[in-house]
Amino acid sequence: MLFAMNQILIIDDDAMTRHTLSAALEQGGFQVEVAENGEEGIRKFRSGSFDLTIVDIWMPQKDGLDTIIEIRQHTRKAKVIAISGAGEFGITTPLDWAKRLGALAVLVKPFSIEDLRNAVRKALDSAG
Repeated sequence: MLFAMNQILIIDDDAMTRHTLSAALEQGGFQVEVAENGEEGIRKFRSGSFDLTIVDIWMPQKDGLDTIIEIRQHTRKAKVIAISGAGEFGITTPLDWAKRLGALAVLVKPFSIEDLRNAVRKALDSAG
């Protein structure tokens, strides 16, 4: 069920991406918290109550696939969207793996704010 104050965690190592996604979602009425890598993201996920987590695939310290695995091990019904710039290189395999690991949607960077908001709404409306 979609509510105006859904809590969203964004995990991405790129500061500009974190800022852009956070601003876009906050303008859409969501409460957003950010983490700059998978390790920080896992800590925040475990200590918070998030309705959705957006995870970048390519990150140092703990990549997005490992992060998704750990999130889903902690909470099987966790809702996740995977994002990646992999499409720029013609590599879709990591995003395919993210789907297999339970990501409800995958977005290839660069994607539009409209595509992001649509994916977020659809993920939040899903049964999980």
